[in-house]
Amino acid sequence: MKNFFIEFKKFAFKGNMLDLAVGMIIGTAFTGLVNSIVKNLIMPIISIFTGGIDFNNMYLPLSKATFILAEKGADLETAKKAGAVFAYGAFLTDFLQFLILAFVVFCLIRQLNKLIPIPKEPPKTKICPFCKSEIPHEATKCAHCTSDLPTT
Repeated sequence: MKNFFIEFKKFAFKGNMLDLAVGMIIGTAFTGLVNSIVKNLIMPIISIFTGGIDFNNMYLPLSKATFILAEKGADLETAKKAGAVFAYGAFLTDFLQFLILAFVVFCLIRQLNKLIPIPKEPPKTKICPFCKSEIPHEATKCAHCTSDLPTT
């Protein structure tokens, strides 16, 4: 049992595992920020153009009880308590949040790729200067023409 905990400790505190934990914490905070931007800034602006419609409360009733509530203008939470609803407005809001989050992550990664150059992998093959055949990069003698290759 002691070996199990030692092995778990090595696994849990590896550099990659800690990086993942930090990434998850930052991702959660970032998601909260994007949700707030969509809910408090973007959706009110969209509602100006749509005549003040609250997308979060848009739904289609799927049962008799929710249909009656929908006719009376009940909000989504009240309708959910009464029965089944198809909450497409909440989905639209969540989808918009996803698009914004994906766009921001794309822009962030794009900028990071410009700042941090990706190291180029050394070539695995080279061309023999004598017979122009492709040979392994580490080769000192060409397998095709048996020429001694210059060392580089």
